[in-house]
Amino acid sequence: MQMSDPVLVLTKARTSCEMRAVTDWAAKAYPDAEIRQGADVDFDALSPSTLLVPVRPVWLPAVRQGERRVTLGDVLVLSNPRRPLGLMQPIIRRRRPDALRVVAGEPATIAELRERQARDQAEGEPFDQFVRLQASVSAERAERQIVGDRYKVPRLVAEQISSSARFQSGAAKLAAELGRPTDAVVSEAIDKLSGFVATQSRLMDDIFSATFNRLHERAWNVTVDVDTLNSLRTLNKSTGLIFLPSHRSYVDPLVLAKVLRNNDFPPNLVLGGNNLSFWPVGPIARRAGMIFIRRKFGSDPVYKFAMRSYLAYIIEKRFNLEWYIEGGRSRTGKLRKPMLGLLNYVVDAVGQLDGVDVSIVPTSIVYDQLQEVGAIAAEDAGGVKKPEGVGWLLRYAKAQRSYLGDARVRFGTPISLREALDEAGEGPARLEKVAFRVMDEINAATPITATSLVGFAALGARDRAYTLPEIEAVLAPLLDYIERRGLPGPDPALCRGVGLVRTLRVLAGNGVVTCYDGGSEQVWSVVPENRAVAAYYRNGALHHFVDRAIVEMGLLALAEGEVKAGSTPIRSNHVGSPPAPDENLLTAAQREALRIRDLLKFEFFFPPKTEFLHRLGIELDLLAPGWRAVTPSQEWTYEVLHGHTGALLARRTLQPFFDAQLVVATKLVELGNTAEEKDALIADCLGLGRQLALQAVLRSKDSVSKDLYDGAYRLADNRGLIHGEEIVDLRAARQDWLDEVELMRDRLARIAAIEDLQPVGVREEE
Repeated sequence: MQMSDPVLVLTKARTSCEMRAVTDWAAKAYPDAEIRQGADVDFDALSPSTLLVPVRPVWLPAVRQGERRVTLGDVLVLSNPRRPLGLMQPIIRRRRPDALRVVAGEPATIAELRERQARDQAEGEPFDQFVRLQASVSAERAERQIVGDRYKVPRLVAEQISSSARFQSGAAKLAAELGRPTDAVVSEAIDKLSGFVATQSRLMDDIFSATFNRLHERAWNVTVDVDTLNSLRTLNKSTGLIFLPSHRSYVDPLVLAKVLRNNDFPPNLVLGGNNLSFWPVGPIARRAGMIFIRRKFGSDPVYKFAMRSYLAYIIEKRFNLEWYIEGGRSRTGKLRKPMLGLLNYVVDAVGQLDGVDVSIVPTSIVYDQLQEVGAIAAEDAGGVKKPEGVGWLLRYAKAQRSYLGDARVRFGTPISLREALDEAGEGPARLEKVAFRVMDEINAATPITATSLVGFAALGARDRAYTLPEIEAVLAPLLDYIERRGLPGPDPALCRGVGLVRTLRVLAGNGVVTCYDGGSEQVWSVVPENRAVAAYYRNGALHHFVDRAIVEMGLLALAEGEVKAGSTPIRSNHVGSPPAPDENLLTAAQREALRIRDLLKFEFFFPPKTEFLHRLGIELDLLAPGWRAVTPSQEWTYEVLHGHTGALLARRTLQPFFDAQLVVATKLVELGNTAEEKDALIADCLGLGRQLALQAVLRSKDSVSKDLYDGAYRLADNRGLIHGEEIVDLRAARQDWLDEVELMRDRLARIAAIEDLQPVGVREEE
């Protein structure tokens, strides 16, 4: 730029007060510049060397509790400190000279903007419109330097997307495939974009957080790993982040938003189901960054195209995303099967952008207690979910008034989406491999709570109470195991002595456990109708123990001769590859562990085979140091198991899942060679499960669960046992699965018998 080239300051000053501020700023920065409102300029008439400087006046709220933000009180008096009324502006400026700032975006010449338009915009888009859009975006970036990244919000989204060359060419291609006019497809896609694009505003972001944070601030003390957050903030400077949290509560997005806001992260754009878009939540949430989408839209190609275009825009502009990959709140306390639809759209969006990547942040949100678990457990036992609405919201808010303990937000290792896709290779399972890696990272980051360990201990017996020393006897080796594994465990003080009593009393206060003190000692037990609630808390930690449980099951099979070198395991016709002729005992034990993993693959997220066996080796290092130099014999394996009677985890960890499989397998055997629709079959299983629980056939009453039956159903379907198209004798194949499940349950009973030999602690009555 030459000194003689013209300079034009573009502004959107609304009042004379704001224009004076812009004029004062320009007099210092560009003394000879002309100041014009952007809407009044004919950009086509300007010379190519004209330098355009986008300038914006910015009003800042007063500092309240160390932070500049709008409060609910400001709204109630019809005042917006970020956009004050014209009459009030001179008064505010006299009282608070720092309330009004002038920020300038990155300047550009007319020639540079024409080059940019030719590169990025669809042919035929007006130059004037393009320049005004670029000026607005540039000024927005400058404004964030003042207000902070927490207020990074996308502006003019639909306009930017619909005017891009990529959108126009994609719409033309889709129109050709559908046999429709291009203009009609473009118009429909823009209309659908406007239906779900989050129209964020800083005012509504402040109001939303001020209003809805009350749903969790009284109930939980929120803790977070600050060191990991600092690493994520650094990563966010070079790539967009996609937070994929576990989903246990309606307040999950509020808790995570508060954590990120307090640490000056830009607000996430949150993808959620339109079941929560009811008034007044929907209109406010949408303006605070919530993207309400249909639960299912696979049959609407224009909607799919609009959604892909939106996600591509978000990723390209490095706005942060958030959604709940389980598709709904956990019904049992453990992670549900990942829903791949949105992940698939993000993969497609990244594929459209050369050289652009995004980092997935596996996120765990865990609560000591949740008021909504009772309703969730009732739904899982066959109850009907109540629809969301204003009345529901008021009842939900009222329930959050009592203190429920800690809410812990933790982050797993970030995953480059492009690298994860490359490592997953090609094929139909590619996306599922990426999703399972994410779920495994969420599990690894999930902290174990004191309430989950108390649930683990208290649910070990059928209809009996424990003394405090008995509960401590169960928890002591468990705490030792957690420490030796380096797992994210609770404060040990909450699991012994006075701390354990406090944990139990908190659970008792919410009806999960009860205390009887009419005898010589206090005894604690789970309230029978709330066993599912206690199981919910317990299940949140089980994934940390499942590898150890599989090792125990495999060792017992070795000790009792069920697994032998070079032979097929007893009563199993589903073991994968046949044993090699020269197979040794250890290799046979590994094959048995893989068989158990196969039975549980729809309940837990296991890593690939090599990594899984490596993890089992780590478990054996703890259970039997020096095992690598030992040729395992029956005597050796018995010694290992009997040497850890107080620390065996298999029965408490795996009993609910094999009990649930027993119910589904039994029902399938009853059906003989016939099939039944999934919903009807699971409904029948709920009835059968309640019967078998009353008959004491099931050792874990909390196994009567739609979610657990769904996992067993998917396992049966995976084995071809539902419809049996490729099975000659379907009933016999179903019986084989039932026999295999009975074998696993029998092993758990034998592990219980070993536990009964422990000299101190809890003894079960099987």
